[in-house]
Amino acid sequence: MKREKTRWTAYLQQNTYAIPKQTPGLLLITSLVLHFLVVSVTPGWANETLSSLDNKIYSSPGEVKQGELLITQKEDQYTALELNKTDVNIQISGMISTTTVRQEFINNDQNWLEGIYVFPLPDESSVHMLKMHIGERVINGEIHEKKQARSIYQQAKKEGKKTTLVEQERPNIFTATIANIGPGEKVIVEIGYQEIVSYRDGTFSIRFPMVVGPRYIPGTPNFQTELETINVNENGWALNTDQVPDASRITPPVRKPDLRLVNQVNLSIDLSSGIPLESVRSLYHSIHTDKKTDDHFLISFTNTVWADRDFVLEWLPKIGSEPQAALFTEYFKGEHYALLMLMPPGLETSGPELSRDVIFVLDVSGSMAGPSLKQAKNALTLAISRLKPKDRFKIIFFNDKARAIFPKPLPADRKNINHAIHSITKLQAQGGTNIKDALKLALDGHSRHERIRQVIFLTDGSVGNEDDCFGLIQKRLGDSRLFTVGIGSAPNSFFMTRAAEFGRGTFTYIGKVSEVQEKMDGLFTRLNSQSMTDVYLENESGKTEQYPERIPDMYAAEPLLASLQLNKMPKELTVRGNFDGQVRTYKIQTHKNSERQGVARFWARKKIRSLMNQLVLAKEKAPVQKNVLETALHHKLVSRYTSLVAVEQKISRPQEASLLEKNIEVNLPHGWQYNSVFGGNAKTATPAKMFRITGIILLCSSVVLILRSRKKALR
Repeated sequence: MKREKTRWTAYLQQNTYAIPKQTPGLLLITSLVLHFLVVSVTPGWANETLSSLDNKIYSSPGEVKQGELLITQKEDQYTALELNKTDVNIQISGMISTTTVRQEFINNDQNWLEGIYVFPLPDESSVHMLKMHIGERVINGEIHEKKQARSIYQQAKKEGKKTTLVEQERPNIFTATIANIGPGEKVIVEIGYQEIVSYRDGTFSIRFPMVVGPRYIPGTPNFQTELETINVNENGWALNTDQVPDASRITPPVRKPDLRLVNQVNLSIDLSSGIPLESVRSLYHSIHTDKKTDDHFLISFTNTVWADRDFVLEWLPKIGSEPQAALFTEYFKGEHYALLMLMPPGLETSGPELSRDVIFVLDVSGSMAGPSLKQAKNALTLAISRLKPKDRFKIIFFNDKARAIFPKPLPADRKNINHAIHSITKLQAQGGTNIKDALKLALDGHSRHERIRQVIFLTDGSVGNEDDCFGLIQKRLGDSRLFTVGIGSAPNSFFMTRAAEFGRGTFTYIGKVSEVQEKMDGLFTRLNSQSMTDVYLENESGKTEQYPERIPDMYAAEPLLASLQLNKMPKELTVRGNFDGQVRTYKIQTHKNSERQGVARFWARKKIRSLMNQLVLAKEKAPVQKNVLETALHHKLVSRYTSLVAVEQKISRPQEASLLEKNIEVNLPHGWQYNSVFGGNAKTATPAKMFRITGIILLCSSVVLILRSRKKALR
């Protein structure tokens, strides 16, 4: 029995559309697609459908109601696979963080199951390790080209061997697929990655994301793709569309808020900063801190934590211990690699008062309902209040569409500021997150503005069409600068950081209302001060490949971070830049470097990031894709074109036993309002109204075809 056929046939049989047995296969497929459009493409209906499958146990097919998917299982039982817990261990040494994530899956059913879990990781993480634990047995994963890894996984799955596949959907979204989990068995999937510690405004920090928030999925459903990919684990709540062809892979089923939270997270951190610390703090979770020395701390959660919001840890160096420069090196496969962090002194000078046009863009989509919109409104109100008399400003707000409070930038006088603040207080969260339209309205493409033009974009970034947005920024940026402000408990950091990078600005994150003052003060320090421009790095080693290839403008309290591959290590590295009309020069002695494993991986990750940025507008994509693939395979990294796969050679599942698929639910991000995202008239995830209209039109066409078929059959 083929599971896919049984699943969809059972789905059709439980619904009210009368499909005659003589209906041709094409009409049967058409009816399925049409019903799926009308009943479940709207996010609320789609998620209700998936939730009903995941959270209810049926004793017979007759109990399944219209609009609910059904998987036929042995002995007519309908149960779930559980992600029992996640154990996170983080080792921090100076500027380098090494993390292992252990996900424990338990099969409480009497049937053999395949589990699919969509989960987040930091968008700058270098994922390089996979282990599958079955009892005392440990199977190491191997890196392969993505298609080959899928082929290996599918073959092992078919043969009844336990196997795990880890794939990247976005730099911050991954999928773990585990096949042949036996009745009552526990399987642990362990993933390892490294990342660079963030340093800004005198504070070190790391972020561990815990939940993939629902995404806005624009575009027209691609029915042909849907029919061709039903059996390749693409079972998210959204259909693939022409703008987001992989939508079904980045929209895992979301658990309803009236159900208990799932996936308990246990955390242990070993922090060795290398410099004396003033304080260590967690921004959104209660932690226990065991101080060993002034630069060594052990950290853990003090209470039960569920995977519904990002974890952020910050540590502040003691006054006088702030780093000015750090250099880490590694020799790997015949090449020298270096990671440079430089905090140039003297960039705090504000200089003459700037004449600016400041364009504020506020996200008021459904995903921003609740605490997120309050944070965003407070941040925007504070920002407007801090404008100077020489400034002009404009406010754009968006959900399904983008609109402006006034048509052109107005002087930042008290009358206009009060009018703007009054208008902001009336805004409510509803509708989709149509960031692309907001970018079109905010960026005019001009390259010679009379004033400095700064765009401040406040959003949670919950979109699935990131590449379309990046391409638009590149085309329309001109001489504007785009600064993104991430809002909420689980922002899309991939979109936020890359948008700021394409926009030659910076990214700021606000996770709760109490942070608004501090974070906006830091942002305005950068906005109001001059930046160091035309920055470049030089050395005497000969051949060098560095990333980023073009070093962005540097702002006060914002470090330069560069990764290099060199054929030999020079005695010193030199950084030059233009600040306040003068050339600044900084020299870093390389004999003061520190050897660190993983520096080569950081360089490879930065190269892949640069190549993927090029791919957004590349006319010839094949050479870029080939370069990404070769780099990822050489450094054994997961990327868009490479995956990790682990296979146990022992056969576990008997061939006569069927294998049933289970999509594992994720929690709704902390503070998000389920009905604002999925229900009622406010749906952040897809343009539901358009889909419903399209579905009704196509449904009518289908009825006509079916009636004609019946008429012919009666002749």
